[in-house]
Parts: sequence; structure tokens; C-alpha cells
Amino acid sequence: MLGPPPYTLTAPTFAFRSLTSLAARAALGGPRETVLATLIAARLTAGAAPPTTLAPPLRVARADAARVWLSSVALPAQIRAAIGKLVDASAGNDERAILASLAKVTDVTAPVLTRGARSELDRLAAKFGG
Repeated sequence: MLGPPPYTLTAPTFAFRSLTSLAARAALGGPRETVLATLIAARLTAGAAPPTTLAPPLRVARADAARVWLSSVALPAQIRAAIGKLVDASAGNDERAILASLAKVTDVTAPVLTRGARSELDRLAAKFGG
């Protein structure tokens, strides 16, 4: 039996299926907004992860847009601060800062995250050596 032709592309995968699913199922208000903010921050951080790191100007523009969106979302202060630091870190090149910020977000959002969502954040951290 022949395999796929050598010129075919692999099917793209989405790294945050559990976070997205959790956001769809979460209760309106605080839990949903917390999960959505975590998802946005994780997606921004994935753009800074090797091997497909986005260009710095693009990461800065994405972080600026995310900060505007975050300002309109009702989040507890501790979660807002942690996610804000992760958004800021995702625009830079300091992998240790990204890893520390991601660990803090995982820690403060743990009460609302499922095991699958936490493992997605752990896999993202692994891309930065965590």
C-alpha cells in the first residue's frame, strides 16, 4: 500500500482544545472570562514558542490588542495581574520570564481549569524548557 504523496501537508492541530471546550461550557461571568483570558494569553505565548516563533513586531501588536481586550473583561485582580504579565512577556524574548509568568497563570487559574486545560498549559511551558 502506498503512503501519502510526499508533497501533501499534514493536517494542522489546535493546541488548546481543552481550554476552548472549557470556555464554551463555563458559566457566564467570572469562570468563563477567566478561561477566555487564559486562552488568549496561551495563544499569544504559543506565538513566542520555538520552533515557529512569530516576528517580534507581530507579537508586540498582538499583545497590545490583547491588553485592550483584557481591560474590558471583569477578572479578579490576582488573575488579571498574572495574565497581564504573561501577555507582556509573550511580546518579549525572555523565555524565563515567559515560563515564570505561565507558571503563575497556571497556578492562579487552577481552580477553574480542567486537567486537560492544565496539561495544555504544561505542554506550552515545556516548549520554553519548563
